[in-house]
Amino acid sequence: MNPNFDLVIFDCDGVLVDSEVISCRAHAETLTRHGYPITAEQVLERFLGVSDREARQTIEREIDRRLPDDFEQQVKAATLRFYAGDLQAIAHVGEAIGAIGLPKCVASSGTPEKIRHGLTCAGLYDQLAPHIFSATQVSRGKPAPDLFLFAAKQMNTSPERCIVIEDSVPGVTGGRAAGMTVLGFQGGSHCRPRYGDRLHDAGAVAVFDDMRQLPALIRKIGVEAAPNQTAY
Repeated sequence: MNPNFDLVIFDCDGVLVDSEVISCRAHAETLTRHGYPITAEQVLERFLGVSDREARQTIEREIDRRLPDDFEQQVKAATLRFYAGDLQAIAHVGEAIGAIGLPKCVASSGTPEKIRHGLTCAGLYDQLAPHIFSATQVSRGKPAPDLFLFAAKQMNTSPERCIVIEDSVPGVTGGRAAGMTVLGFQGGSHCRPRYGDRLHDAGAVAVFDDMRQLPALIRKIGVEAAPNQTAY
């Protein structure tokens, strides 16, 4: 076992499944239809890593009116429509999950239905179920630490023994606020040049862009934190 970590916490969108661009398209399409013109690129820039609930609250404050009661269902329908043709797992992530000899879970800003559907479409659900946690289970989503702390508690692990894999600034911020070590992943199709600098500035101890690097990176960080012990 790794001398410094007892649990690996994966974000879902942009870390396990290459879905951020798809989700942004779905949100942009639905928001524009309801009188809030916005591009997928703008959704990506403003709301990457933010829960759907909190993104909606932000927009409703800006327009000073409520979006339709079934807005989330409309976004979900658009997302699943795009998923059917476009969704892929992040390259090599299945092999990386299998090579990490530590307990694992998922902590995502998405709804339980969206997480399950995405992981199923990408062929990853069976590797990670049933340890899958959603921002809908806590009061505050990322960048608050609530979801990460909830996941650690459910997995009977202290926060300082957790390592988080995140692709967004809110996610990195939330993981650090929870007292966890965070790695920044910049290998999704939504990541732009120098995107990793933003993750590093938010508190990621290291940034990587290929999931084949992850098992060795976790070992390396654990050994550096406890140099006199033997890594898994």
